[in-house]
Amino acid sequence: MSGRRNFIKQSFLGAGGLLLAPSLSLESLKKSGLKISLAEWSLNRALYSGKLDHLDFPAKARNDFGISAVEYVNGFFGGSKINFKEAGKNSAYLNELLKRSKDSGVVNHLIMVDDEGALAATGEKERLQAIDDHKKWVEAAKFLGCLTVRVNLKGEGSSEEKKAASVDSLGRLGDFAKTMQINVVVENHGGDSSRGVWLADVMKQVNRSNVGTLPDFGNFCVSDPWGTTQGDCAERYDPYQGLKEMMPFAKGVSAKTYDFDDKGEQPKLDYKKLIDIVKASDYKGYIGIEFEGENQPEEEGIRKTRLLIEKYL
Repeated sequence: MSGRRNFIKQSFLGAGGLLLAPSLSLESLKKSGLKISLAEWSLNRALYSGKLDHLDFPAKARNDFGISAVEYVNGFFGGSKINFKEAGKNSAYLNELLKRSKDSGVVNHLIMVDDEGALAATGEKERLQAIDDHKKWVEAAKFLGCLTVRVNLKGEGSSEEKKAASVDSLGRLGDFAKTMQINVVVENHGGDSSRGVWLADVMKQVNRSNVGTLPDFGNFCVSDPWGTTQGDCAERYDPYQGLKEMMPFAKGVSAKTYDFDDKGEQPKLDYKKLIDIVKASDYKGYIGIEFEGENQPEEEGIRKTRLLIEKYL
């Protein structure tokens, strides 16, 4: 009996959090022109452990959380059976993922691309190879009906050298993606990319209509290669200033959360201030839930993140 009660409770909670979120919040979400998507990284523990298979992610997003748009992580493609780099160009695998997303009534919104080479590499040979290695994910995004691929700007050298290399890479990759009506976006993900003013200048120089940013609320630790350190950080860029600098170029927003306090808030982030910055911009589109807590259940974190977003809208 207790198992059945828990099942019913989770079913109610999974229906988009409707029983927890005031109808006013949902109405505000519609009026804002913003929509909710779910980033696959929110379930990284379940995926790494094998409790969840990548192919089942769209159905879980819809059935457990009432979310009908998803953001994939390329590293989870193929699960434990196919190397993700091979899965990204495996037509049978991609077709199965497309079928399952359609059967679940889910929109494939974005693919986050990691570990495909340094787009900010100052050496031309390495940079051109990285561009070519990213192209299969642009093609996969087109096949799946996504609008966007997210890339990183990694590389060695001075800030100005990496900026010039990034402008070159994004221009080339953006031109390739434009032939398929796909956007290429950069996330603040460590190093210079976590400096909002630096990334904004890259966007201005690239000057492509389909190249933009994916501002992440949390990744502003410049001294961390991935920008994600939330504890002791030798150099952290102001997240609110960084968000303001990136929003004019945004084609997506990553609503990062960590472990919640007992009031359902984020101790490390002023979420109201962050959401207000998004609301004050001209951005209309998806806000992706990306829970990255370490000590709380992933499903709980996803639901609480949605409530927090809706609360401040």
